[in-house]
Amino acid sequence: MWETYKKGFKAWLQLEKSLAANSVEAYLRDIDKLTDYLQATQKLVSPQELELKDLEKFVQWVSELGMTVTSQSRIISGLRSFYAYCYMEQIVTVNPTALLETPKQKRLLPDTLSFDDIESIIAQIDLSKPEGGRNKAILETLYSCGLRVSELVNLRISCLHLDIGFVRVIGKGDKERLVPIGSDAIKYINIYRKDIRVHISIKPGQEDFLFLNRRGSKLSRVMIFIMLKELAKKAGIEKSISPHTFRHSFATHLVEGGADLRAVQEMLGHESITTTEIYTHLDREYLRNTLHQFHPAFK
Repeated sequence: MWETYKKGFKAWLQLEKSLAANSVEAYLRDIDKLTDYLQATQKLVSPQELELKDLEKFVQWVSELGMTVTSQSRIISGLRSFYAYCYMEQIVTVNPTALLETPKQKRLLPDTLSFDDIESIIAQIDLSKPEGGRNKAILETLYSCGLRVSELVNLRISCLHLDIGFVRVIGKGDKERLVPIGSDAIKYINIYRKDIRVHISIKPGQEDFLFLNRRGSKLSRVMIFIMLKELAKKAGIEKSISPHTFRHSFATHLVEGGADLRAVQEMLGHESITTTEIYTHLDREYLRNTLHQFHPAFK
């Protein structure tokens, strides 16, 4: 019985929705899980006989199998697509997935570094090597501006307005924003350009990229990750460190210092304020820890 529905659903996904083969297979696996559940509970009835409560029990069963919230959400998405097909084909007259709730995804608060941690990481750079001066300029810029690693490696000399303390950043979706840059970052960018970058033989087409490797090409994202992890290890910092940790720390320190959330949103280039609001949660955690540490009633 269900094989007929699955074949019809597959054809609908391919022809009506024009989905790629991998996506079609993923949707069909979701429906296979439903039929596995119905067989296991000895309730292998037709789609029109299933009610919302049956689907809720199925989602609970999936959860108890140990699937992540993300996997559960994807399965529910598959169910919704299947019942959209059934409704269009008049296999069902009521769509039971209309009120099926997607499990809430818990937003994990990212690791952050204290200002002392960041200073300690930067202090591990060997400034006797040419790449040392470049790496110091990189990390000062990352922390000063809160850039994404992709924004950093694509930073162009033509986008530097250091005389007025700003850099023009091209972010996600090619959206541009002006970000203030601190005096330390400006200082080390100027040192890098004047004393190090001028001695590099630059490949054609790479002239405008600020940070270059020894071969005269723009840096890769992976190189920034590796460099940062090595420095953190030398500094004895055992947290999970990435360039994004510097971005999170930049935003967290601003919010802890009382910065306006809209201003932080603008500097980070977040399209939605809700993305920036995660830092208010971090701030509340910081306040709670401060109370526990210093208030006599919390000791």
